[in-house]
Amino acid sequence: MLEEFGTRHIKTAGTEIFLRHAGHGPAVLLLHGYPQTHVEWRHVAPALAKQYTVVCPDLRGYGASGHAHADPTHTAYSKRAMGNDLVEVMESLGFARFAVVGHDRGGRVAYRLALDYQARVAALCVLDIVPNMARALGGFHWGLLAQPEPLPEKLIGSDPDFFMEWILRAWAAPGFVFDSEALTAYREAFRDRNVIHATCEDYRAGATIDYAHDLEDQKHGRKILCPVLALWGERDAAGKPTDFLQIWRQWADDVIGAGIKCGHFLAEEAPEELLGHLKPFLERTLAQKASTPTGNMSPPRLRG
Repeated sequence: MLEEFGTRHIKTAGTEIFLRHAGHGPAVLLLHGYPQTHVEWRHVAPALAKQYTVVCPDLRGYGASGHAHADPTHTAYSKRAMGNDLVEVMESLGFARFAVVGHDRGGRVAYRLALDYQARVAALCVLDIVPNMARALGGFHWGLLAQPEPLPEKLIGSDPDFFMEWILRAWAAPGFVFDSEALTAYREAFRDRNVIHATCEDYRAGATIDYAHDLEDQKHGRKILCPVLALWGERDAAGKPTDFLQIWRQWADDVIGAGIKCGHFLAEEAPEELLGHLKPFLERTLAQKASTPTGNMSPPRLRG
């Protein structure tokens, strides 16, 4: 999968990020969700690489990327810390400005990037998430994964294949089956106890420090300045809001979007439909080269 893509390990201030990359032109950063890895983009990345430089990393703590030392405030797995990793990665690849496409946890990293680095993110596409942490916390998996260590780690670690595959089946549209190669890759990554712990820390951060960062932005009226494309799976019923675009328009002024007839895993269940929305959006928003920086490029101060 993605064998035609090159591989890199890039050290950042907080960890080391593994990625695959291919193509030429403006940069598009693809960020996977839980409980997956960069393999999520196997049906989408090659099509985009015909027109763009496509970068598919494993998020901090996931897949083949490094792990960070957890702390009581969960700062090490905040979306701000994960976003800082990716700014360093893109700089090392020669891109100060780029588009970001994020699904699930990657979508939360993506919109935090767009808020914290407004001059760097040229366009934002979010898949099947909204920036409404209070609503998200009502989901079963949030309630489990955000529990204090070591409860979720021990429960998941007793049979990681079962838990990971249960999540995939529960969130996909009825009848959808993940291909065997992808399942093998996901199993191998998720069996690592360090990954299980890191991904729980990701959710603990979501319930605490990430929520605080979102509230801070709302308090100060900070918005996403780049164009936003919000897409969602219409057949993923669990905890799904019916007002995706209305919610996103509270966070950005330039928002378009649509539902796709699939479950939660848009890039794997409906890649052609996803590309049908994503390609024209990128062509419009990246008409001026995404590699051309404008404005303030400095990172925000990490706050507890």
